[in-house]
Amino acid sequence: MTTREVEHEIGIDAPAAAVYHLLADVTNWPRIFPPTIHVDRLQTQADQERIRIWATANDTPKDWTSHRTLDPDRLTITFRQEIPAPPVKHMGGTWIIEPLGETRSRVRLLHDYSALGDDPHDLLWIERAVDNNSTLELAALKENVERAHAADTQELTFSFTDTVHIAGSAKDVYDFVNEADRWAERLPHVAVVRLTEDTPGLQELQMDTRAKDGSVHTTKSYRVVFPHHKIAYKQVTLPALMTLHTGEWTFTETQEGTTASSQHTVTLNTDNIARILGPDATVADARAYVHTALSTNSRATLSYAKAHAEQKRA
Repeated sequence: MTTREVEHEIGIDAPAAAVYHLLADVTNWPRIFPPTIHVDRLQTQADQERIRIWATANDTPKDWTSHRTLDPDRLTITFRQEIPAPPVKHMGGTWIIEPLGETRSRVRLLHDYSALGDDPHDLLWIERAVDNNSTLELAALKENVERAHAADTQELTFSFTDTVHIAGSAKDVYDFVNEADRWAERLPHVAVVRLTEDTPGLQELQMDTRAKDGSVHTTKSYRVVFPHHKIAYKQVTLPALMTLHTGEWTFTETQEGTTASSQHTVTLNTDNIARILGPDATVADARAYVHTALSTNSRATLSYAKAHAEQKRA
């Protein structure tokens, strides 16, 4: 069996402890790492945890389960995939954060891996995926940690939630949101939908939506579905005013029916504010514009889901 070992590294203008903290909390990963779609913590105990990750590899959505050992004293995080995604046979490695003074650090990312059946083409595919993802992740880690020290970080990244109460079952509300391939016929702001689900529970959604001014925007998202209580997603083709958009639809049964929520986390693209909103537009203007646009679509979808579920109950 051929086992490959590779190493990637980057220098970061931030204290090593700050870098470690961001890496240790995997709930940050969909926000900071371009390939990561969603992460679930399955088990956590002291310095050990099991996580399930949904991410892209060579632009293909995959999921796998890993075991991690965290060592905050040595500033290392070791990982080993317990249930790899084909064509990977085994995959593991270590994040090593090295202090280079009080305000600078070096991050080394080590991987070792092999391919099922020792297939040379699969080994090359894994090599390319590891190289692409490691390069993207280290660059994103550097950008996010360094930007965290900037005064306007909180203004650029923000979250909000829209919630409705529905006199219907969580399953019926979930089904409406899950069946996105029918949105063009069910939702007036959706023009065209292309939905694929090659891996059960992991969807690729491409969608053309109409804005209030009549313009049409094309977006692409990956969605991870958890029947019948949650759908998590990450947009990978974004409108011009955003560099990040992740979210979750949640469906909670109550005595009266169902509480359905749409949560968004957004990072603004400051480079395009003047071009889209005019030369005098501010970050606050962009926040309000994006919030309104996303909330309008979410509330519309929730409203139609409510009507769908309440009609089925009736």
